Amino acid sequence: MRTQASLSLRAGVLSLLLLVLVLGAWYAATAPAAGGAAATLSPQELEYARMMGKDPGGAKSGGFPTLVDMGKTVAGHLSNPFYDNGPNDKGIAIQLAHSLGRVAMGFGLACLLAIPLGFVIGMSPLLHRALDPFIQVLKPISPLAWMPLALYTIKDSSASGIFVIFICSVWPMLVNTAFGVASVKREWLNVARTLEVNPLRKAFLVILPAAAPTILTGMRISMGIAWLVIVAAEMLVGGTGIGYFVWNEWNNLSLTNVIFAILVIGVVGMLLDLAFGRLQKWVTYVE
Repeated sequence: MRTQASLSLRAGVLSLLLLVLVLGAWYAATAPAAGGAAATLSPQELEYARMMGKDPGGAKSGGFPTLVDMGKTVAGHLSNPFYDNGPNDKGIAIQLAHSLGRVAMGFGLACLLAIPLGFVIGMSPLLHRALDPFIQVLKPISPLAWMPLALYTIKDSSASGIFVIFICSVWPMLVNTAFGVASVKREWLNVARTLEVNPLRKAFLVILPAAAPTILTGMRISMGIAWLVIVAAEMLVGGTGIGYFVWNEWNNLSLTNVIFAILVIGVVGMLLDLAFGRLQKWVTYVE
């Protein structure tokens, strides 16, 4: 226990040092040069730079936001995350809620299909061999390749985003569930058969607990892919969501908002992964 605590402490200190190093490099890269670019510009060029929203003092990065700029942007978004000033001007919490809602819907539908079907495939070698070619053909297809077909058939951008999340979440869950069910020890199944346990009780009391860690691994992978895909999907379909927020702010040439959204996407993705990691540990057993 003491060794684990010491390792966690050293890892935390190393992470903090790396963060300080990255922030220091950022600060050095965006620090204004001595005299700035204004010293080499004519009055007309200075006025044009101000009209374009650029700092005539000139940063080394050619307009890349400084740490102070990022701090102001982060504080501004976090101080009022739920504002709604119209279709193209919503708080970061509202945009994030739309994205998480689509992910939850698509992921939930994928769970309803993939886990029961994976159970059946894992318990039936015949079905496994019959369906494996279809799974292997459909699994490598990029989820975004389904977007035009979804938009054409569903004719609703939000529902199309949910469908893309569904289609990208199905395969890791389906494959892992089938593998976990098929890998249950024969001894445990033989004991259940000897005790004349009915198929339903065997599925829930023997197979499901044994396959649960593998199933959760598939769900964890699916959630990571879903969170990646929703950002790209929302960039394509527009409307609302964190992906649309990134694209809209890029069109507004607001790099600080783009970087802030990237940080939010990373933090939310990390929290989702940690949640599934905790669930996976909870169902993992030690023989």
